[in-house]
Amino acid sequence: MNRNDDPTRMNPRDIETLLAVMRCLRDPETGCPWDREQTFETIAPYTIEEAYEVADAIARGDMEELKKELGDLLLQVVFHARMAEEAGQFAFADVVQSIVEKLVFRHPHVFGSEEERGKVAPDFWESAKEAERAAEEKDGDKPKEEKSELDGIASALPALMRAEKIQKRAARVGYDWPDMKGVAEKVCEETRELSTAASEMDAAAVEEEVGDLLFSVVNLARHLKVDAETALRKATEKFERRFRAAEKLARERGQSLRDLTPEELDELWNEAKKMDLREEN
Repeated sequence: MNRNDDPTRMNPRDIETLLAVMRCLRDPETGCPWDREQTFETIAPYTIEEAYEVADAIARGDMEELKKELGDLLLQVVFHARMAEEAGQFAFADVVQSIVEKLVFRHPHVFGSEEERGKVAPDFWESAKEAERAAEEKDGDKPKEEKSELDGIASALPALMRAEKIQKRAARVGYDWPDMKGVAEKVCEETRELSTAASEMDAAAVEEEVGDLLFSVVNLARHLKVDAETALRKATEKFERRFRAAEKLARERGQSLRDLTPEELDELWNEAKKMDLREEN
């Protein structure tokens, strides 16, 4: 290793130091065996996991943890960029250039001409993305008749988030309910169909109807301007909080949830719920 490229002698606050660390880890002769054998495919799950850990630190308001998790997420970017550079595809600087150009293009009210600056259109972000997609389609290889409004939505997104994005794209061309009433009726319809499938003991149909119901609920949330992913996360956290409180109450009484009757469990849950509501207020 070149002395000038030794990350232990470089400023640890400089991005170049992190890039040097990754070069050393991926070095085919002196690098780390685990880091050397990784590929885009093997690293991708870690990238997704780190993004969720960033979101978790934010939700908990833990700034010290957020600092660490953002570092872990940045490492993922550097790791992918290094592998791409080794393959002769692009380098970290190209990643930086890509996002800089995108941000400048999407913010003409900040970086544009004198006439453009200060004039913020309500849908400026979506309009800019639409212009980008149009330019990409013009320069792309896919025949026009094969292009779709849904192109570009990542298949690896969380299911609720992907459902919402697909619904928004479809809505742009008018493929949407005119108001919330139709969506709410669709949720009721899917609930009835799920009940029918369950009564017929048709496992495949039940799975399909559960999916249809979830998709319709995401659509309802979208019409109500509610982020389904966030709403479900908060509901899960609330259930977890109250469940833990019920467990604690049972332990204090020398009981186990496993040994309680449904009526006793319901009573305990109501107590935990009241405690939780008092703490919220």
